[in-house]
Amino acid sequence: MKNMNKYENCLLCPRKCGINRSTGQTGVCGVSSEIKVARAALHYWEEPCISGKRGSGAVFFSGCSLHCVFCQNREISDGKAGKVISKERLSDIFMELADKGANNINLVTPGQYIPDIVWAVNDAKSRGMKLPIIYNTSGYENVTELKLLEGIVDVYLPDFKYMDSRLSQQYSYAADYTETAKKALEEMIRQTGKPVFFTAEDELVKEGYVEEQIMKRGVIVRHLLLPACVKDSKAVIKYLYDTYKDDIYISIMNQYTPINRIKEYDNLNRRVTKKEYDEVVDYAIELGVVNGFIQEGGTADESFIPEFDYTGLL
Repeated sequence: MKNMNKYENCLLCPRKCGINRSTGQTGVCGVSSEIKVARAALHYWEEPCISGKRGSGAVFFSGCSLHCVFCQNREISDGKAGKVISKERLSDIFMELADKGANNINLVTPGQYIPDIVWAVNDAKSRGMKLPIIYNTSGYENVTELKLLEGIVDVYLPDFKYMDSRLSQQYSYAADYTETAKKALEEMIRQTGKPVFFTAEDELVKEGYVEEQIMKRGVIVRHLLLPACVKDSKAVIKYLYDTYKDDIYISIMNQYTPINRIKEYDNLNRRVTKKEYDEVVDYAIELGVVNGFIQEGGTADESFIPEFDYTGLL
């Protein structure tokens, strides 16, 4: 039976809209309580310890509570695109991705479906699915709901988008983003502890179930550099490193892609320059960041955005 109680007066995300999503109404996230997915397939463009060589089993959920003006996945983040599936089908999809050789199950923007995701993961595990579960999120999460994921999620992959609340309000309509993301990140790290990676001695590696050096447990915090926002990016990196040192990995991304012109924000209508990105990376190195990932080459390309064509859902 579908777990409706969390959807009837929905407070799952920090927006706390209180909409009864179980009746078919859509919340701020853009979706009702019906699970809506746009793609489930092996994904090769995550951090090396997530994708490995065989790929990450990425499940792209429809809907999002943040609504960033520059979102590269707007096709699904507004909740309009996607196929409705049952929680039973979701569990089957996890099993199928494991059979295809995925190194993990990567839940992309899943917060609006937490009750059913918990059920589906537990069901898949009861049928022998052993892969790590990754929670891939904007970082805009309620601590109360994250606590429901303790023992379910092995690796958290949150964004930390802004330090300046003026930017978070302007670009994501969320003046409370930074304080909310700080609290969420603290809870994620409490659950996972320090980063742990699979080694040749792990049974799952010996069995060929997971590749060596894939992250087994821990937190990777992503930060996407935006055009003309070097100062804020430095503030984000400084906060993360000063607060957590080597207890997290920091992934500094240069892949901002101006897909559609945003008339109100001229500075967002260009890509990040090499000078801007190098300045942020150099700053991270000067601070002492060792556990980190950087991007090289032409990552700011629409070809890195997957096709949301319902692959893996039928």
